[in-house]
Amino acid sequence: MQLFAVGLNHTTAPVSLREKVAFPADQLGQAVASARAWFGQTPASGFSDEAAILSTCNRTELYAVSNGSGGVNSAIDATANFLADYHHLPYAELRPYLYTLPQDNAVRHAFRVASGLDSMVLGEPQILGQMKDAVRQADAAGGLGTYLHQMFQRTFAVAKEVRSTTEIGAHSVSMAAAAVRLSQRIFDKISEQNVLFIGAGEMIELCATHFAAQNPKTLTVANRTLERGEVLAHRFNGRALRLADLPEQLASFDIVVSCTASSLPIIGLGMVERAVKTRRHKPIFMVDLAVPRDIETEIGRLDDVFLYTVDDLGSVVQTGVENRQAAVAQAEAIIETRVQSFMHWIDSRAVVPVIQVLHETSEIMRMAELERARKLLAKGEDIDVVLEALSRGLTAKFLHGPQQALNNAQGDERARLAALLPQLFRTRR
Repeated sequence: MQLFAVGLNHTTAPVSLREKVAFPADQLGQAVASARAWFGQTPASGFSDEAAILSTCNRTELYAVSNGSGGVNSAIDATANFLADYHHLPYAELRPYLYTLPQDNAVRHAFRVASGLDSMVLGEPQILGQMKDAVRQADAAGGLGTYLHQMFQRTFAVAKEVRSTTEIGAHSVSMAAAAVRLSQRIFDKISEQNVLFIGAGEMIELCATHFAAQNPKTLTVANRTLERGEVLAHRFNGRALRLADLPEQLASFDIVVSCTASSLPIIGLGMVERAVKTRRHKPIFMVDLAVPRDIETEIGRLDDVFLYTVDDLGSVVQTGVENRQAAVAQAEAIIETRVQSFMHWIDSRAVVPVIQVLHETSEIMRMAELERARKLLAKGEDIDVVLEALSRGLTAKFLHGPQQALNNAQGDERARLAALLPQLFRTRR
């Protein structure tokens, strides 16, 4: 059995590629079903029915289990081909950016991701919730079997242990805080600026919290569903507007932060060019935290627009990493211990079929000897004689296989069996 993960993240691939292989949150279950169907068409890889997909702005990862004889490389190639085919990408374009993690490396990676050690923001907590959502959808799609279910349950337990026993999340600079810092490089006082948030999800809520602390001149939330936008805007004494009204309203805002689940850009080059002209070239600060991106990349070339993507905020969020190195070391030690525990569990699962065969074989022997004893008793044989025959018969049958193996073995194999068999038949005194 091979358990493995295949994926790409903010350290291996640029946002321009990550957005091409991102799975919309509401389509993860469908994607898991597609992966299972794809693997079913590649029997050489020996995939089981287990698969789960994690897709965020920083990563897309597929976890799966293979029981095939083709080895881990065959299974990994099948997974990479699935990702390329699903997103209509050339395999050659995608493959160089993928990391492939078999067995304990896959488990270690899952533990580190959930604990915030593999995030752009070290120790950030959002990834754990995103992973739990991904696992729920995989489970609903029938993608969780014995191995992935056990791995993810242990993953969540490890993340809880790391966060409760270390200071991995202390002093971290979130993406939201980084956006505020970058905006302060353009505008001296956010209190004099009009701020617009596009979307109403968790990331936008975090950003709104950080910007609201700077007391902006106005705070507005634009969302496809006006009611949801109003709920968020009301928390910060702001107002809401429909996303459809954005083209006429964009020129009113100095700072724009966007993070939606849209598969296509929401803000195009023409819209921003018109806004800049209306503003008489007063600068606009824009942050695009979405993957796929909400703001067309060409907008970043305009002279009066300062556009930052989720990757651009990477250097800012590294502030304070040095202060957390001791916590990182503690977390890594916890994770390593839990990885070894899980791999021991996997190894123990490998002998379950052997144990089942031993039980079945011994049961057949027992029933055969018991039937023989019953026939002797029915004929009126003395019970002590029957019990003696029963015990000798069972002993002979159990020893027949080991004795035959020992007699047929030669050289080193016979020596190994001679050393092993006494241990197998050792009894407690």
